[in-house]
Amino acid sequence: MKRSLFILILLFIGYFTEAQSVIEFEKTTHHLGFVHQGDTLNFQYKFTNTGDQPLVISDTKVECGCTVVDKPTDPIMSGKQGVIKVTFLTNSAIDRQDRTVTVISNAKNSPAVVRFKCVVLKAKK
Repeated sequence: MKRSLFILILLFIGYFTEAQSVIEFEKTTHHLGFVHQGDTLNFQYKFTNTGDQPLVISDTKVECGCTVVDKPTDPIMSGKQGVIKVTFLTNSAIDRQDRTVTVISNAKNSPAVVRFKCVVLKAKK
């Protein structure tokens, strides 16, 4: 009985201490200020894999076609940094914008959500 309980406890501890990757963003929100319709905004989210397994970003989700995401294709090793590049096309946007990018990966804390905000003014004449 004691031996069975001991094995069960070890399995339980092993389940919760399983090696995994963890994505930790340097900054989760970008405040891009006032921009004009027609501007193209390029910015990036730097992150670190703080877990002990390679991090693989499998997909990203955005709210509309006005946001384009370029994610790393190679695994990010433990302790290493990576960058997710974002391009926001303001052609059809107006007024306050609060957009999110959902990052899907093999990380323990997946999916992770980052966001950007700006105010799009009418185009310059």
